[in-house]
Amino acid sequence: MRKSRKIAGVGMLLLCGLCGVSGQTVSAKEEPVVLRVCSWEEYIDLGEWDKEEAIELDNGTVILGEKPLYEDFEDWYQETYGKTVRVEYSCFGTNEDLYNQLNMGDSYDLVCPSEYMIMKLIAEDRLIPYSDHFFDVQDANNYYIRNVSPYIQNTLESNEIQGKAWSTYAAGYMWGITGVLYNPSLVTQEEASTWEIFGNPKFNRQITLKDNVRDSYFAALGILKKDELTDEAFIQSPDYSERLADVMNDVRPETIAQAQELLNQLMDNVYSLETDSGKADMITGKIVANYQWSGDAVYAMDEADEDDFELRFAVPKESTNLWFDGWVMLKNGIREDAERQHAAEAFVNFLSRTDNAVRNMYYIGYTSSIAGNAQDDTVYEYLKWCYGADDEEEVMAYPVGYFFSGENSDARYILQSSASQMGRQLYSQYPPQDVMDRTAIMRYFDADANKAINQMWINVRCFDIEDVPMGVWMALLAALLVIVSVGFRKSRRR
Repeated sequence: MRKSRKIAGVGMLLLCGLCGVSGQTVSAKEEPVVLRVCSWEEYIDLGEWDKEEAIELDNGTVILGEKPLYEDFEDWYQETYGKTVRVEYSCFGTNEDLYNQLNMGDSYDLVCPSEYMIMKLIAEDRLIPYSDHFFDVQDANNYYIRNVSPYIQNTLESNEIQGKAWSTYAAGYMWGITGVLYNPSLVTQEEASTWEIFGNPKFNRQITLKDNVRDSYFAALGILKKDELTDEAFIQSPDYSERLADVMNDVRPETIAQAQELLNQLMDNVYSLETDSGKADMITGKIVANYQWSGDAVYAMDEADEDDFELRFAVPKESTNLWFDGWVMLKNGIREDAERQHAAEAFVNFLSRTDNAVRNMYYIGYTSSIAGNAQDDTVYEYLKWCYGADDEEEVMAYPVGYFFSGENSDARYILQSSASQMGRQLYSQYPPQDVMDRTAIMRYFDADANKAINQMWINVRCFDIEDVPMGVWMALLAALLVIVSVGFRKSRRR
């Protein structure tokens, strides 16, 4: 069974707090290319693996992380292109943190935000497109375009913002879906397989929602639109994917108002809103179900398995959110510097080499956008290394061709895995085709819709004075008059 190697925050805080940490010696005669990279915390392999941690795959590939990947990149770039590059690697905590850093004047060349922030940056004309050469499959060093999953690349090519394809500006890094992480001894699969679980009184104060407006709004839409979303005629319609995306991106004022009313009701039922603590609360049994991203669900299941405590992952029947993080180049960082853009594109290519994609998946626990190709099956071999069935297990055939070749029935990519992996780590990392069919990407909202949704979220999360009943105001006024009267009498006695 796979086990994420993600280490606790001390190492990553040191990484994020130090810029340009590098073992590279720069000649006094040569000015290095300085590449400023900013990504999520704990989102790149830091190396320092013990030798016994080496991953030995059936295709003969041996994977061992000895140094941080960004230092390995510096060495590779020198060897490949004969030029010294120094990476200044820093981190952000949320997409909004990154956006605020950029607005306050921080300058980066290469950043890795989520899909909606990528859309926002494209719409604001803050990105530069990848060069034509970056997409040249004849160049053996262009690992990204040679190895990216057909499913991910098609998603990037078929979606546009203001007439510009995402693939022009973004290279996929990690991806996943959202769903419900649950304790199967207390919650049934049927109960967990709907967004309505967050309002289920059976789990009052035993379940958590995400503390961000986009994820919680998505769940609210799943509940509000459940009859439409599960209607067989809707599902079988020829333009189902387009209609599904429209429903799950409905930002009409009346829909936002309905979502606010619903979320206020859910707040009375959930234990809390959380961003990262839900994993620990599930592992310790503090809560029984949790709105979760697939990668964090895998991490939580891995940790729970260490204590012989089973957790499972369910995808709501109404719809699920397809998300991805991708590498984009910033105009105010690259500044038409051809050498720096070359280094930035090379960094993306280096991370897209299949052995490096495996290193990152092993460390992070999320699913890479890299699939490999017919000549390099390292990523698929790693999938077999993680989830291939043992002889004594009940075996199931698990197709993943949609991700690796673009054809789900491709016999080369039908994994023989344990039947117990349905609803577990494999299911979370590479959801089956029927789950992927009901995914929808949350779009970038325009200024008016974004303002309305953010205000809705403020109203949900914060105390709304307009919601206080008149009786409460009268009681508070009476209490205030009593306090003032008592204070006045005491003052006169003195």
